[in-house]
Amino acid sequence: MSSKPLRLLIIARDERSHVQQAAARLENFLYSQPGVELIGMATTDALEDEHKKADLALVVGGDGAILRACKQFAEVQVPVLGINLGRLGFLADATMDDFQMDFPSIVGRKYQITNHLMYQCRIHTSAGVSEFLGLNEVAICSDVPLAMIDVELSIDGEKITTYSGDGVLISTPIGSTAHSLSAGGPILRQDMPAFVITPICPHTLTVRPIVDRSDRLYQFRVAKTSRGGIAIMDGQFSVAIANGDLVEVRAAKVDFQLVRLPCHSFYATLHRKLGWDGQPRYRQAD
Repeated sequence: MSSKPLRLLIIARDERSHVQQAAARLENFLYSQPGVELIGMATTDALEDEHKKADLALVVGGDGAILRACKQFAEVQVPVLGINLGRLGFLADATMDDFQMDFPSIVGRKYQITNHLMYQCRIHTSAGVSEFLGLNEVAICSDVPLAMIDVELSIDGEKITTYSGDGVLISTPIGSTAHSLSAGGPILRQDMPAFVITPICPHTLTVRPIVDRSDRLYQFRVAKTSRGGIAIMDGQFSVAIANGDLVEVRAAKVDFQLVRLPCHSFYATLHRKLGWDGQPRYRQAD
């Protein structure tokens, strides 16, 4: 075990009572443990600079809480261990009981930190240029239900195709199990250096999802939208877009750092969360 205490930061920005109660329980547990230093507990959007001193950030909630945290970390990403209080939790896959049971391994630094692709999104509209750092996906779609939108895709300046339908998604491997999966996209291994582009309800059924390298520039130009469009980043931030506007996506300069506890793995999480137990078994009649 390292002679230096493990410096931990608790992030619990969800104001719902069960989240705050879990954060208080976690705080009390950590204060009773040797070998750790609790450097703060963030319960608002203000993060200041305390995260820069942390060895690990314990994010209480679900995957959405992790998405908000890594965006606020910006250029100084801190390894994140998610404490899951939700239902799915592909990123926050450890329960409070898991955390306490594995705590000797955590304080002994016997965990794995894996680096994952983040994206930088730049949106060019008549109002100016907006930039976003994200982890899951960018969705480009009509701003009005049941209205079609045409979006032209270019990769490194080469025109690829035009998507006509409800819209199109560009997702990281982490995001491949989110909106993209619901739209029929493939599951990418989380540490794969690639993006997946998934059409949303395409008008042409031969248009299929594609996977390409993460070191390329992806440009989406709104070719036609009669009712207005919208670009949505990680389901949390949005920008109105119109005909001729451009959405550019490339790999960010920083990686998201995810902490994996012992006996936790990507495929084990998929198996558990997606119910990959095969066909249901029925009891034979007596």
